[in-house]
This record gives sequence, structure tokens and C-alpha cells, in this order.
Amino acid sequence: MKALVLKEAGQLELKELPKPIATKGKALVRIKAAALNRRDDWIREGKYPNIKFGVTMGSDGAGIVEEVGDEADQPWVGQEVVINPNIDWGPDLDVQSGKYTILGMPVDGTFAEYVLVAIDRLHRKPVHLDFLQAAALPLGGLTAYRALFRRGELKSGQNVLISGFGGGVAQFAFLFAQAAGANVYVTSGSDEKIEKAIKLGAKGAYNYKKQATYTDLWKTKGGFDLVIDSAGGDQLNGFIKVLKPKGRIVFYGATNGLPAKLDLYRMFWNQLSLLGSTMGSDHEFSEMLAFVSKHQIRPLVDSIRPFSKIAESFPDITKPNKVGKIVFQV
Repeated sequence: MKALVLKEAGQLELKELPKPIATKGKALVRIKAAALNRRDDWIREGKYPNIKFGVTMGSDGAGIVEEVGDEADQPWVGQEVVINPNIDWGPDLDVQSGKYTILGMPVDGTFAEYVLVAIDRLHRKPVHLDFLQAAALPLGGLTAYRALFRRGELKSGQNVLISGFGGGVAQFAFLFAQAAGANVYVTSGSDEKIEKAIKLGAKGAYNYKKQATYTDLWKTKGGFDLVIDSAGGDQLNGFIKVLKPKGRIVFYGATNGLPAKLDLYRMFWNQLSLLGSTMGSDHEFSEMLAFVSKHQIRPLVDSIRPFSKIAESFPDITKPNKVGKIVFQV
């Protein structure tokens, strides 16, 4: 089978590997579609923990179960599935265990024609999605779902600001918050992405490359109940200023690094919360799929490409004009 492996830091190789064989408790899934995440590029660059060379990369995938290791699991054979990329989250829904990892590093992942996964990683593909749309969903969708609902406690009618609309998680957060009945606003450094967000129903948008302050930010009736952010850095103080009393900032990354200072005075006086978040538990993965099915949510797809082009597509993850996921037909 063909698989994309990390040969060494900065070097990927699409190579021929033996097709895995289903063993006890495992299922062999024929991958029909896979999707890129920013995590994949960080691994390629050597900027991720527990990197092992020679591992097949990829966390997002959907396909058809071809083989199982146990007779009791035979009903899964032939099923169209999406794969939960969590490994060893643990029993505590609030925080992952010390053994927690994600499919695709250091365990072989979905950038291959076949992947071997534990039976309990399988979920039936939402029927309204094709394989390409379903493959775009797992990592980004789960991260957004946890940030919005478990950590952010988003309710219908609240005002939510999602920073960096170009990112995959941010776009899922946008779609999920809209489906939940929130008033959704976005930031982006691209007028093209802002225009796209407005067309999709954003109540307002802010180009942080053109506007220096958050003064009177889109007249949001008193500010925001919730901010979802992946960048961190000094912009956190701008978010603090536009939160309502009891407001929350949930962040799932820090690509801008640490803030030089933090407005703690405003935070304690207004009873504000700054909350970290990660991908999400197995329970939340099931909830997220049910939410997507209930609201008939379709992931935003930037482009669909042949699997043979996967290695050369990694630099496109951060291109400023990208809106939605890069998905590969396997």
C-alpha cells in the first residue's frame, strides 16, 4: 500500500509499505479520504513532541472497514466510518491522561491506503456527508466542539468572537456556533476570508491587519460572552477589553507566543475566565458527530486533491487565501 511517512525532520516520503493485517481488537480500514491539519505540518517541521521517524502521518480519515480481528466485530465489515483520532484520553472527561496521544504520531495514521485502528475508534460516517467531507471533520471538529461547548459553555443567543477565521478549527467553531444559535463574529487578516465569513452569516468581521484597536467592536450589544482563539500573544488583552462581565476566552493554541503582559485588573474586576483547551474526549467525539448530523453541518473544503499530491501540499496549509480544509481522495 502507499503511505506518507516522515523520513526525517522536514522530509516526507510517499512509499510502498506492507498492508496491515487486522489483529485482535483492531479493524483494517480502507481509507477513502484524508485531510491535512496544522498539526501535520508541525510534525513535518519537527516541532511536535514524541516524534518518531518512519511513522505514517495523518490524523483525519474516513473509509470502509475491510477486515476485523475478532468474529464478534464482524458487523463492522463493509461499514462506512470516520475515525476518532484520540488514543488513551482516559476516564476523566475534563482532562486527558498522561498516556494521551493522537493518531498519526507516534502511531501510524491515516495518510495511507489502509490504516489499522482499535475497534472503539470507529464511528459510522454521518449519512449526509460524503467521504471527503467526513475526512475533514475529526481533529478540527472535535477541537472546536470542546472549546465552544465544554470549555466555553456556549448558549443560544450569546455573542461569540472567533479569531483567525482562516484556520480549520476556527471554521468549525464558526459553523458549530451558528448551528447552536449564537451571534457569531470573526477576525482575520484577509479581506477575502472576511467576505466569505459574512456570506456564510457572520454578524460582523474585523481585519486585524488594518484596524489597530477593538474600539466599539461591531456594536455587539455590550460585548462578547465568549472568545475562541488559537494565537495567544498580546491580542489577548484586546479580547479582554471586549468581553462582557463573566465572559470567557478559550484558547487551544499559542502561535503568537506569550503576551508581554496580561490585563489582570480588568479580568478580576469583570469576573473573566481564561481557559485552555485541547482536542477533546471520546465522549465529546460522539457528541460532536451527533451535533453535526442533527444540524446537517458540512465542513468547509478548500480543495480536493489526489493522494499522490499530499507531500507537496503541506506548504499550502498556511497560505493566506485558504478557506477550509485540504482534502485528499485516496
